[in-house]
Amino acid sequence: MRVSVVLCTYSLDLYDAFEEAAESILSQTYPNRELIVVVDGTPEVAERVIEDFGAREDVRIHLNSENRGLLASRNTGAELADGDIVAFIDDDAVADPEWLAELVSVYEDHDALAAGGRMTPEWVAGKPSFLPAEFYWLIGVTHRGFADGPGEVRNTFGSNLSFKRDVFTDLGGFDTAIGGRKGDKNLQGGETELCARLRQQYDAGVYYTPDARVAHKVFAYRTDPEWLLRRAFWQGYSKRAMEVLVPESSGEESEFLGQLLTEFLPQRAKRLVFHPSLSKLTQLVMLILLTGAVGAGFVYGITQWR
Repeated sequence: MRVSVVLCTYSLDLYDAFEEAAESILSQTYPNRELIVVVDGTPEVAERVIEDFGAREDVRIHLNSENRGLLASRNTGAELADGDIVAFIDDDAVADPEWLAELVSVYEDHDALAAGGRMTPEWVAGKPSFLPAEFYWLIGVTHRGFADGPGEVRNTFGSNLSFKRDVFTDLGGFDTAIGGRKGDKNLQGGETELCARLRQQYDAGVYYTPDARVAHKVFAYRTDPEWLLRRAFWQGYSKRAMEVLVPESSGEESEFLGQLLTEFLPQRAKRLVFHPSLSKLTQLVMLILLTGAVGAGFVYGITQWR
């Protein structure tokens, strides 16, 4: 199977991170692959990419005539792909050398239509002691409670997600209106919406394999408590929007909330009582605050999405 990896970028400020992401694809142990770089409307970045990677036969570079957003850029990359599988990774992530080999094995062994793997944190500014693992999803990292092991899930993160190319094409790709509906830049859920359509049309989910690992750079601003609370609020808002746009997409969130309230929160409270520490206390408090922020965002979403 040939794999086309789509990597989108747009900012010179992130060029060093992009370069590391690109090199991680070109260093994969799986040989039958190509890298498609989509530069989203920034000629200066395209010039740099061409200078550094333009001579590679296994790299194709496309410059959007204007900034079109991540989902549209991913769709463009998929249109340029000639692989049997199209995989997506972001410009602030680094793939494990075995990433593609692990994904391909899922397609070969399980006849999957889509596959994704585990996101691990790369703490650029150090690991914050207050952030509970149950909310790692806020920083683009696979969280506690996501899945017990390999098997079908609704969706994985967009930076570690792949499809059979003909399936992706048949689905029409990502809905580029997500994030743009009602002029709302805070609306998120492109992967959720697409994978919900996968379930509707093919009665299949994304096969999750934790051995297909991609590290996500967690920059300093993503470990700021105020930023995390704001993000939690807008994630709650987006989850309400997804309930309206794709009613069957909310099952995993409901299951996770139940697990959070009946299992994880009591476990943390018990550990704090019997083995008290400042880090346990701050994580418990942050877990409660973040849960509240998601809930507040969801309630606000109810007023906006009926």
